[in-house]
Amino acid sequence: MGDLMHVLGALLGLAVIAFAAITVMNRVKNSGGAKRGKKVRARGRDAAFTEANKRLTRNPMDTEALLTVGNIYFQEEAWENAYRTYEGLLEIGPAREDAFEVNARYALSARKLNFTDAAYKGFTAAWALKPDNFEVNFNLGVIEFERKNYEKALQLLQQAQRQNPEHTATLRYLGHTFFKVKKFKEAMSFIRKAIDAAPDDSSSGAAESLYTLAECYQEANQIDQAVKIFSHLRANPLMGASACLSCGTINMDQHQFGRAIEDFEIGLKHQNVNSDVELDMKYRLAACYLRENEIGKALLHLRDIQNRNPAYKDVAALVGKYQELNVNKNLQIYTMAPSADFVALCRKIVIGYFPRARIKITTISVNKNDWADILAEVDTPKWSDLVMFRFIRTQGSVGEMIVREFHSHLKEVKAGKGICITVGTYTEEARHFTEARLIDLIEKERLCALLNS
Repeated sequence: MGDLMHVLGALLGLAVIAFAAITVMNRVKNSGGAKRGKKVRARGRDAAFTEANKRLTRNPMDTEALLTVGNIYFQEEAWENAYRTYEGLLEIGPAREDAFEVNARYALSARKLNFTDAAYKGFTAAWALKPDNFEVNFNLGVIEFERKNYEKALQLLQQAQRQNPEHTATLRYLGHTFFKVKKFKEAMSFIRKAIDAAPDDSSSGAAESLYTLAECYQEANQIDQAVKIFSHLRANPLMGASACLSCGTINMDQHQFGRAIEDFEIGLKHQNVNSDVELDMKYRLAACYLRENEIGKALLHLRDIQNRNPAYKDVAALVGKYQELNVNKNLQIYTMAPSADFVALCRKIVIGYFPRARIKITTISVNKNDWADILAEVDTPKWSDLVMFRFIRTQGSVGEMIVREFHSHLKEVKAGKGICITVGTYTEEARHFTEARLIDLIEKERLCALLNS
């Protein structure tokens, strides 16, 4: 019963194909205005089409007539009709000598219609019959690449390249496949060959190949070459946004924040940018603005990210942190300003720390950009002593090790008291260490009060 239904289904499909053939034939007969030369060339086609149509009317399972109709549709690029005709032929079973052509053309028609599974099925059957056919190897290799079966794709595309060494698309896909399997030297070689074969190619595939070539240079640590290509692609409608992200990231890593800002701003002007790429560019652009102390501009992008994706990375924490800095100029100087401005602010805090005291600053030392130590002679109506101040810029938790080191430094300079000030907090271990020692720990809240005063 199942076989009968299968055959009936095939007959129904072939009847539809026959009807389509009759319709097309009638349109050909009724159309006018074509040039005489075209009519002469079409006469043989029309005769073959008419004869095949008559045979299909008598016998919808006439494989020879179906093959004639299918080939005409295929040559005229009527892909849907060609696909249905070859599909019907495969249901019946073409003659042995026609099996390769039917499977290959069925697959090519399906490929044109984006019926990937059907195309894969047809090319696989054709490959089993003729594994040395270029078109089959190339197209099957491309489908395996799209399915991320890169090792299979590599074998098929290498076979296709041996059969047609100058085929640009084969060279390009080979380069991309080698890149996917992390063979960057081979990838560069084939992509360069593809670009050399079609230097004026303005297609999307050419832009993608250039982008992948730049990625290969980046992986090979040839950064200047990578940046040169990424910069060239920044205005490209297809790859421009991704190129801006890559170029900006490289400049960011090299502390070229001005250039990185330019890259990201160009990237954000592109239309229809992938959402993940756009958010990443905004996040990195905000980070560059923060490094340039442009907090207001950074917050605009951070808030936009937060509105679109509240859970994106650490955006919520950054907005909370820099909103405060944006309205507190002194806190901004304390955490972000150049070392000279930071030290000048610390001097002011020292001068005003003890009311009605005479303060004489004797030494100032800066440990990279992490903290500054200021030693001062303090003379008040009730006591006089050497006091060491340590101003810590990091906004995380200050641990016991830093406090211990500060205590040792107090002994070295013979200071009678230490005051350790941070824009962050102290760990429990750090607090416990200072319980029996003359060290005051000042955290963010009290520091802000000092800055505001």
